Amino acid sequence: MLDIARRDIGQRETLGPNDSPWIRSMLFKLGASWLVGQPWCGGAVAKWVTEAGYKPVPKWWQARAWASWGQALAYPAEGCVVVFSRQGGGHVGLLVGEDTAGNLLILGGNQGDAVNVRAFPRARVLAYRWPPGLSLPPFVQLSKGSAAATTGEA
Repeated sequence: MLDIARRDIGQRETLGPNDSPWIRSMLFKLGASWLVGQPWCGGAVAKWVTEAGYKPVPKWWQARAWASWGQALAYPAEGCVVVFSRQGGGHVGLLVGEDTAGNLLILGGNQGDAVNVRAFPRARVLAYRWPPGLSLPPFVQLSKGSAAATTGEA
């Protein structure tokens, strides 16, 4: 999923809040063009999961719904889906590493109105999820990197 998601880095809202040809195409392919104008982090993850051959969680447009997708992980693993709390809802993205302060580096959509990698505090984590049917990954140290801190995911 990470390789698929990395191809979308740089996609952003271009026509106004929560809208662009890329977002419209993504939502259309997921059968939810009615969601244009809504937060789209869950749509980005649904796109990547679907393109990797997995079925997304039923209410994929709701970030917190991803906390029931696939298999639960007790620890962060690169490539896993990470679900976060946030004021007024949630956020979801894919784990790519950690920074030197221990924040998680998340590749996600609707992070500052774009697909990018941002740093998120571990205290906001609600769930780590792994694709259904895949062997759970062993616990290993996360890759070190850096990214700007998240400034908004709505």
